[in-house]
Amino acid sequence: MQSSITVRHAVHYSQSEAMTGSELRQNFMIEELFTPGRATAVYTHYDRLLLIGVMPDRQAIGFGEDLARVVGGEFLLERRELGLINIGGPGIVRADGAVFEIGFQDALYLGMGTQDVSFESADPSAPAKFYINSAPAHAAFPARPIRKSEAIELNLGDGKTSNKRTLFQYIHPDVVPSCQLLMGMTRLEPGSVWNTMPAHTHDRRMEAYLYFEVPQDAFVIHLMGRPEATGHLIVRNEQVVVSPPWSVHCGAGTSAYAFIWSMAGDNKSFKDMDFVPMGEIR
Repeated sequence: MQSSITVRHAVHYSQSEAMTGSELRQNFMIEELFTPGRATAVYTHYDRLLLIGVMPDRQAIGFGEDLARVVGGEFLLERRELGLINIGGPGIVRADGAVFEIGFQDALYLGMGTQDVSFESADPSAPAKFYINSAPAHAAFPARPIRKSEAIELNLGDGKTSNKRTLFQYIHPDVVPSCQLLMGMTRLEPGSVWNTMPAHTHDRRMEAYLYFEVPQDAFVIHLMGRPEATGHLIVRNEQVVVSPPWSVHCGAGTSAYAFIWSMAGDNKSFKDMDFVPMGEIR
């Protein structure tokens, strides 16, 4: 596997509140995840979530021994599950002999024990971009592709508060079984810029955000930190924010955009949120 792998250690909020903007980026952002012909992986110590960007060109890309060593297994998914959403051109995933055609904004779940996995672009001139999340697993569930049309669609927010958006739940208990991994996508309507409002935390689960379809001359201001001591990150297209359980995770863009959210932790309850009154955000 043509790859690069880095490790991100967990940070206490008292440390983050003393960080400069550059240090916040080093600890909580992944600034480049998609490179043609390569796989880029970041192993986080937040619920052991592994974030991978795979962008195949003319050759297939597989998981090698280097990733297996990072997670301490004989192969990557020996004791893990995997979810992905494709934000590029049509792609192909081969998993233990099964072949899955994954289109734009389609998803795939692979269960624990899947050993031989590779990724291809159907058309190298329009390469696939597989955004992959992997979390520890305790049981093996069947592999399943999830088309965007099969995801649970929720219409949220209001144009009057600049947060009208559509949320798609792909890897969710009502769609496909998983051990602890949850994945979905949110798309803001034109004229809306705020996401995840009202702000909240969930101390039993971490979260990661991949922002995409951010125009070249635009960015998203991602708010993070304890509600009473927030900081911010300037996020551009196809960059990822790793959000600790103690942190709020909301933001506003200079234009409409989309993002993929993913979570891992103690439970899969979407009602397990500690909402923060707007007046308490500092």
